[in-house]
Amino acid sequence: EVLRTYREHDGAVKSAVFSPDGTQVLTASADGTAKLWSVDLDECVHTFAHMGEVLSAVFSPDGKRVLTTSTDGMATVFSAERGDGLVVLRQHHYVV
Repeated sequence: EVLRTYREHDGAVKSAVFSPDGTQVLTASADGTAKLWSVDLDECVHTFAHMGEVLSAVFSPDGKRVLTTSTDGMATVFSAERGDGLVVLRQHHYVV
């Protein structure tokens, strides 16, 4: 039984994970974005953008931060609550 389908990405979805408390879903896509979805509201609450394909996106153990990796060579830490970037790790010379 399908409970939810999230369709706002314009490219293939590379990964999808639940938040530690199960209230959110985080997706990573070839369209250059990761999206944070509210399971209860059934909508996207934040979009995290990169210059290249987003290969993976994961939550921190406490669910307060999101880490994304991309073909643009950057790994970025975002606030899951506010959606803003906290740290950009730019020292990678290849795909992260």
